[in-house]
Amino acid sequence: MKAAVVVSKSELQVLDVPVPEIGPYDVLCKMLYGATCAGTDIHLMDGRHPYPVSFPTVLGHESIGRVIEAGDRVRNYKIGDIVTRVGCPALSDKGIASNWGGFAEYGVARDHWAMKEDGVDRSEWERYRVNQIVRDGIDIRTAPMIITWRETLSYIRRLGIDESSRVLVIGSGANALSLAVHCVNSGASVLAVGSRSREDVFRRAGIDDYLDYRSASLIEDITDICAETCLDYIIDGVGSSGTVNITLPLLAQDGVVGVYGWNDRSVYRIDPFAARRSFRVYADGYDEEESNEEVQQMILDGKLDAGLWYDLGSPYDLDEIGEAYRRLRGHEALKYLIDLQGGSYE
Repeated sequence: MKAAVVVSKSELQVLDVPVPEIGPYDVLCKMLYGATCAGTDIHLMDGRHPYPVSFPTVLGHESIGRVIEAGDRVRNYKIGDIVTRVGCPALSDKGIASNWGGFAEYGVARDHWAMKEDGVDRSEWERYRVNQIVRDGIDIRTAPMIITWRETLSYIRRLGIDESSRVLVIGSGANALSLAVHCVNSGASVLAVGSRSREDVFRRAGIDDYLDYRSASLIEDITDICAETCLDYIIDGVGSSGTVNITLPLLAQDGVVGVYGWNDRSVYRIDPFAARRSFRVYADGYDEEESNEEVQQMILDGKLDAGLWYDLGSPYDLDEIGEAYRRLRGHEALKYLIDLQGGSYE
């Protein structure tokens, strides 16, 4: 099968690799679509991921696949199910690692429900809880967005954002847009600070105001918008502390700063003395499984539109994935949809 492999730092190639084998609790899936990620994927390719990465490695963590074969202890998947976060595991005999491995023609999901019921050690199934069945009625081209939407919805739910919240989202990438959309859907007042080129898509998402992060009068502009009302939450969707620190004076008493982005995680610094009041830093992450059902229902209810993130009608074939990432690095789009079977889904 074909797979997108980061063969060395910053070098992505589509290679022929073996179809993965499955164990008793596994299902083999024919991969359908995946989505690029400007954060995790590019950090990983460029050797800037905060966790160790071994090259060569199969890339991709936002892919879906259809079940075509099941191990003899599988009882919660059936042939034909569409599953989220499927990927090619490490191919140890070929010396190929896997960083989720979603950009491949075949991948493996695990029946974590059955393993839990059977008393299998949690370490064997914990990370496979991201494998969830896609509900009928959800377009398979939209389904890769379930991963981003689950992560970010779990994050804002854990922060405690609701209809009474006033939120500043920093960033204009795909994750920042997702965080902003979930805040809007929760009824919060949302202000975003990002690149002027992305203002239109954020406004289409329903935010209240959008400011250019390069503005020399950024604090004055935010202050004018907020008037006498302080910010309850500052969410950094980029991971660079500069904008957070200059906006800290606008945070309410016991307000919350959440750092979602990865850019400068190893050197990230928040200056507590930049604030005028005591505040809390959220550091508890997210859990995709806990928000899976809510996200899928929101898709079916028309509250989430993948078209804000990528062009559903013009996916890149797997062979063209290098061009998709070249354009992603050039900030030509938020994300790109990758067709992993060249339009063949029988």
